[in-house]
Amino acid sequence: MQLSPTALVLLGLLLAAWTGAAAWLALSARTREGQAKGARLSALRLARMIDTAPALPLLVRADGRIEGHERLAAWLGLERLPDFLSELGGEHGLARADLDALTQAVRRSQKTAAPFELAVGWAGEGGQAHTSARSLAVRGQRADPAIAPNAALVWWFDFSESEAELAALREEAASATGDFAALVGLIESAPMPIWLRGADLRLQMVNRAYVAAVGASNSGEVIERQLELVEPIEGHAAGQFAARALQTGEPVERVVQATLGRQRVALKVSDLPLGAAGIAGYAVDIEEQERRNRTLRAFRSAQRALLDQLSLGIARFDRERQLDFANDPFRRIFKLPPAPELEALPFDRLLDQMRDAGRLPERRDFPEWRAELAEWFTADEPVRVDWPLSDGVHLKIIAHPLPDGGLVLAAEDRTEQLALAATRDMLLRTRTAMIDSLSEALAVFAPDGRMQLWNRRFPEIFALPDALFEQPPRIDALVEEIGRRLARPEQRKAIGEAVRSATLDRMQHGGQVQLPDGRVLVFTALPLPDGNGLLTVLDITGAALPTHQSKPPAPEVAEEEPTPADEPEPVELLPLLTAIAHEREALLDDRNQALELRAARNAGSVTTSRRGLAEALGILLDAAIANAPQGTGRIQVALNGPKKPRIIITDNGRGTTEQLPLALASSGARNGAHASEIARARRLLEALGGRLELVAGEGGTTASITLP
Repeated sequence: MQLSPTALVLLGLLLAAWTGAAAWLALSARTREGQAKGARLSALRLARMIDTAPALPLLVRADGRIEGHERLAAWLGLERLPDFLSELGGEHGLARADLDALTQAVRRSQKTAAPFELAVGWAGEGGQAHTSARSLAVRGQRADPAIAPNAALVWWFDFSESEAELAALREEAASATGDFAALVGLIESAPMPIWLRGADLRLQMVNRAYVAAVGASNSGEVIERQLELVEPIEGHAAGQFAARALQTGEPVERVVQATLGRQRVALKVSDLPLGAAGIAGYAVDIEEQERRNRTLRAFRSAQRALLDQLSLGIARFDRERQLDFANDPFRRIFKLPPAPELEALPFDRLLDQMRDAGRLPERRDFPEWRAELAEWFTADEPVRVDWPLSDGVHLKIIAHPLPDGGLVLAAEDRTEQLALAATRDMLLRTRTAMIDSLSEALAVFAPDGRMQLWNRRFPEIFALPDALFEQPPRIDALVEEIGRRLARPEQRKAIGEAVRSATLDRMQHGGQVQLPDGRVLVFTALPLPDGNGLLTVLDITGAALPTHQSKPPAPEVAEEEPTPADEPEPVELLPLLTAIAHEREALLDDRNQALELRAARNAGSVTTSRRGLAEALGILLDAAIANAPQGTGRIQVALNGPKKPRIIITDNGRGTTEQLPLALASSGARNGAHASEIARARRLLEALGGRLELVAGEGGTTASITLP
């Protein structure tokens, strides 16, 4: 079939148009495909963003139908997202109360376009809120009509982690608030003033003690008036000390005087920097402590003054083993320098100084010995040692450890005491030898009746067994034993009464007893200056006459009155004294001594034993002649009477002692030789009812004889 050219042209144009249209369609399809692909990518990106977004949208239509992401079902604890809003709750999903609140808010937003915010959570058993459920926040608004007409768009936010953190923070805040309240209560009830300053150094808080201390009515008045507790010190106010603490970041402490109420007390004030919070301050009443410190200082000062007055050397070391105090005697004993040079001197160095001064015992290994002395600080009990020094000084050392780790060292110079002890020992041996050589029996008794001292003659004169004196007997046991050896055992009472009178009543008493073999013993008990009593017993058998058997004496006469040496007879005293003096004229001439006899006109007479009285007066006159010095000796005999005859014999010698053994050593051998005779004269006079008193001194001796 042949086509005309026109047809061919038309056909070509048609084909060209078709081809162009096809090309345009292909190009348009490619463009739409690209756009669709971009839309899909955008949709995927949006879906991915929604999947990973912290918020999920939920579209609620007017009929309650919902559209949203399936992630929201997981947030709500559901297996899938339901179709209606009312199905978001129940046994699972939102709590019933939260779902009701959400439904009301959605409806209100659909009608009024009012936005809303809610906080909801999972439902537990029975539809109640679960204590450990996820925490969700809901924000809703009316949806754009392009999305859905009359619908609400609800955004869900999961802030479970933030809520946990907020809960923890709330718990911490509550705890901190409670702690702060407790701290404020503690500060408020504290007995000491406490305050808080701000960064501007102004008072922000004070407690009740502060208010009471400054005399305010309440804390508000204190803060308003800025009443300071502490007065300025040397021009520096309390706030300046607080500023220093704030600048340095270190506490500032000081002791000041302040008036609390009406009382002036010492306070220890502390300012504590708290950084940006300000400065805290508190004041402690240390008045009692200061008073005790003052008392302690006064006590230690008085103690040191007292220790300086002692002859005992005292040194005290502290817990660091350093010298704290040494009194004057201690420094003198050890030849130490003055106290200022010894201050805080270590114990070891003090020993070195004492060694250098030659006031320590010689030791071969001094360092080792010094280390042993350092153990005194840790000893369980006081240590007592003796230190003999090279110069003959003997020291007694007492080291007393203290509970605080210190040490008290006492040093006593016993050199003189040891010398006196040696002298005393020698005197005791001398005394023993002297009293054992006497012919008289001697015994010394204490006030409690126990025998203290006796000579060998005492047990011999009564024939007492040695076993009785193995332990010093008491007077009661002794007189019982003596009574078994007397002719009349009842006479033992007189001996016991005489000893008791001498020791307790401090009075001299005597008497006479007779032994079965006819011997007559005269005893005398007299008080001694040391409180003891001396009992002397003398055998006067040769000067005594036996009693008449036909007329035995009454018991009381045989015991307080002695048997006379002769039959009593009237004796003229002046002739008797003249005869005794004439008998000694030759002796006086040989010694170139003078004797003067003075007598009253009516000297009188006594009724007594002439022989016993003459013997006693002769003994005393002989003692005066022996005691008076040759060439210049003078003896005076005075006779007074007549009612109470009294004879006084005086010499100008050095002084005569009687039978007391302890005094013989000081009177010389010449006087000691007459001691037993003087004692015999005393016994004779007492047997006759008289009394003898001796007064010895540097100017001579006076013997006073009183006759009955």
